[in-house]
Amino acid sequence: MRFAFFVNDLATEYPNYATTVLAHAAAVRGHEVCYVTPSGFVLSADDSLAVHGHFVPKKKYGTHLEFFEALKKVGKKAKKMDVSEIDVLMLRNDPSTDAQTTPWAEDIGILFGREAARRGVLVLNDPDALGRAINKLYFQSFPAEVRAETMITKNANDVKEFAEAHGGNIILKPLQGSGGSGVFKVDSKSGSNLNQIIEAIDRDGYIIAQSYVKAASKGDIRMFMMNGWPLKIGDKYCAMRRVASEDDIRSNIHAGGKAEAVEITDVELKVAELIRPRLIADGMFLVGVDIVGDKILEVNVFSPGNLNTCNKMAGVNFAVPIIESIERKIEIRDENLVGFPNKTLATM
Repeated sequence: MRFAFFVNDLATEYPNYATTVLAHAAAVRGHEVCYVTPSGFVLSADDSLAVHGHFVPKKKYGTHLEFFEALKKVGKKAKKMDVSEIDVLMLRNDPSTDAQTTPWAEDIGILFGREAARRGVLVLNDPDALGRAINKLYFQSFPAEVRAETMITKNANDVKEFAEAHGGNIILKPLQGSGGSGVFKVDSKSGSNLNQIIEAIDRDGYIIAQSYVKAASKGDIRMFMMNGWPLKIGDKYCAMRRVASEDDIRSNIHAGGKAEAVEITDVELKVAELIRPRLIADGMFLVGVDIVGDKILEVNVFSPGNLNTCNKMAGVNFAVPIIESIERKIEIRDENLVGFPNKTLATM
């Protein structure tokens, strides 16, 4: 099979990215692997869709680090092929990164992902659903009982009233963005700076005001879900606790957070149970859910990270069942004369 991974830019990929781990697992299982960037699509006058793919030499690399070394040597070399020559296209970019640096590329994966799916390619996660999830408003589609109380506005007075209603203890962040960018905790210490915080976020668009979940002081749990179910091998869950540094409320690893092993309890499993229907209905094959107590803080549907860290902590390779699930989907697609909609096949 031929696996294509859509990323922001080859130059900004890193050895321990989840994408690298997944691509390496696909290569080890004997699949052809290529990377596609936003400038790699060609829609011709005859309505055919082609792709410029950067191919990593086909071999069974010992480690994902060895695989990444081979990827670095690929450089700008690309092979043009009809999109039908690709079995699965995994959309692994971060649109918020492109929104800041190359706005034209922000939704390219979604747009051409739809075209690829229309031509029979399995696209993960489903591009139609990703189109709705390109900002944090998608978060509001999950059941209210698993969400912290939230308000979205551009009006400063609305934010102040929300803060007052919650004892001045809230979280503020931009509607668009990821990775903990622009996230502020407002409390008695920072309340005097509320106007400046609102102005800083308001410059980039709508503001999300969220009630502060006390359990967040102990960090959040990043748990991977696949096909609507918590990803696990045996009794080991693909999950970790992310604890913020003393001088930062953000638990994101790249923002200084620390990873710790975590035991998944009935609380997290109930959260997963409640959000499963939405994930399946939307064709969200692989997501990273950030959980605090019995609430979800975020559902990362584009490029959930920390897969490598979860592998290390559990002593297993969670990328293997992910690739195996994709293989099964391709087999189902190829064995059926009547095709399944991409959204249905994505979580089948």
